[in-house]
Amino acid sequence: MARVLLLRRSQLQTHLKIMTSAANNSIPRLEFARQLCSSGGINAAAAAAASSSSSSSEFRKYLGYTALVLFCGAATYYSFPFPADANHKKAQIFRYAPLPEDLHTVSNWSGTHEVQTRVFPQPETLEELEKIVKEAHESKSRIRPVGSGLSPNGIGLSRMGMVNLALMDRVLEVDKEKKTVRVQAGIRVQQLVDAIKDHGITLQNFASIREQQIGGIIQVGAHGTGARLPPIDEQVISLKLVTPAKGTIEISKEKDPELFYLARCGIGGLGVVAEVTLQCVDRHELVEHTSVSTMKEIKKNHKKLLSENKHVKYLYIPYTDTVVVVKCNPISKWKGPPKFKPKYTADEALQHVRNLYEESLKKYRLEHATSADEPDIKELAFTELRDKLLALDPLNKEHVIKVNQAEAEFWRKSEGYRVGWSDEILGFDCGGQQWVSETCFPAGTLAKPSMKDLEYIEDLKKLIEKEDIPAPAPIEQRWTTRSRSPMSPASSPNEDDIFSWVGIIMYLPTSDPRQRKEITEDFFHYRRLTQSQLWDQYSAYEHWAKIEIPKDKDELIGLQERLRKRFPVDAYNKARSEIDPNKILSNNKLEKLFPSTSSG
Repeated sequence: MARVLLLRRSQLQTHLKIMTSAANNSIPRLEFARQLCSSGGINAAAAAAASSSSSSSEFRKYLGYTALVLFCGAATYYSFPFPADANHKKAQIFRYAPLPEDLHTVSNWSGTHEVQTRVFPQPETLEELEKIVKEAHESKSRIRPVGSGLSPNGIGLSRMGMVNLALMDRVLEVDKEKKTVRVQAGIRVQQLVDAIKDHGITLQNFASIREQQIGGIIQVGAHGTGARLPPIDEQVISLKLVTPAKGTIEISKEKDPELFYLARCGIGGLGVVAEVTLQCVDRHELVEHTSVSTMKEIKKNHKKLLSENKHVKYLYIPYTDTVVVVKCNPISKWKGPPKFKPKYTADEALQHVRNLYEESLKKYRLEHATSADEPDIKELAFTELRDKLLALDPLNKEHVIKVNQAEAEFWRKSEGYRVGWSDEILGFDCGGQQWVSETCFPAGTLAKPSMKDLEYIEDLKKLIEKEDIPAPAPIEQRWTTRSRSPMSPASSPNEDDIFSWVGIIMYLPTSDPRQRKEITEDFFHYRRLTQSQLWDQYSAYEHWAKIEIPKDKDELIGLQERLRKRFPVDAYNKARSEIDPNKILSNNKLEKLFPSTSSG
């Protein structure tokens, strides 16, 4: 009996040692159960019970983890701040936390780039602007100059801080004899044109839209069209810049010409443009003639079209042979405006597009879509109808081809003439939100065009068809003469040189974030193909308002090297370091495009 008691005591001590070891060394429960079994003090049934208990505990633990992950996922999905009208968003469990009152959200026009910042001063006077720049320089705080936010690449945006001159929008002086006007840089193009028309003058040329601030439109090298007309920065005859290191300076071709030409197209990095003096022309009416042609006919008449028309542009329709030719010229003093009766009314020109929309609705069975017979569809302009059509299936090549063919038919039925003031006629409805890439390249001289501009288009169209790109219309082609601003994509020392500007496009006709993401990916694939197969061959460089920063490190280095071949990057960086040593006028885009070097 005593021997049995001693044996049981020995077994119990062994069990306690194992339990203590398990507690101190965190032995897993299953292993702990095995040790107990092997000790001889617990029978098989007890071991099985311990194993079952530990398995149940493990199951409950992982079930809890799974529930936690699912809850976090649901909370993230329903509270992530997609637009309220996003198609995939079915419910909203949580209310969004209100944004701080001092937080400004600034987006570009197409909604492709957006930043939030707490620093967004809008001075009303030159003195206020000077104070803002001085304080930012002393505190080394960024205040990137930003205009109307129309640049597709958001080149003026910075979450560190921006300064906007929208409240500095006055006409300061008009000289009717010299046809010049001095304005504050925050004035918009249309405001300026309206303000000076009673003086009998206007701007020499215009971009497609009129909402740009003057300070912004000159800084990015914007342009209109006309092989005898330069980009808009060439209209600038003097500038007043508020700079961080040198204070307020006035420059012109007579006063500091090197800095003047550099700063006319300075991409916002060489001072905040406060005032601009522009060379204007007499206010005039134009006759616009829209016609439809083919590439074969264009090749025959290209030199004549460039030399005999004050303004001319081509609109190419991918997957068709249609070329829309838009010519604008002053009204003849002898002939007067042309007498022309169009074959089709505006309503008849649109009917084919409406019919396609109605057919497409049936095919895609969009129950929530509006019928083409309802009044709101009939009241839509062509570009609005095109957006609706493309929104049905924007990346389906066959669908896009049908939309392009409908556009070609629309232009065929829209041939004719239009008469109006130059600032009205030279505008162009670009459509809704979009991704755009525009390149500029030399095209010979007016007396001897190289025809490279048409070769570029032919290669581009072949590329689109070969790669099955769902490319919508139009591919827009325009021309300018050279600019003396060394940072302009059309810069050249030869005054006879002409440059062609070609823009490719993909629309963003939907608010669904997922669909916009897919369109964005396809657009950048489209753009990358044109870059790799065309740009170097034709010495093409992107417009500063459309250039995008590559995410890939090697691609970025390649871009920086390309820019150095074309532009005086070292001179630009040197001027920046002298004028803005703390880089308060810079942003991420500018730093990546023009990185500082030891020699710069």
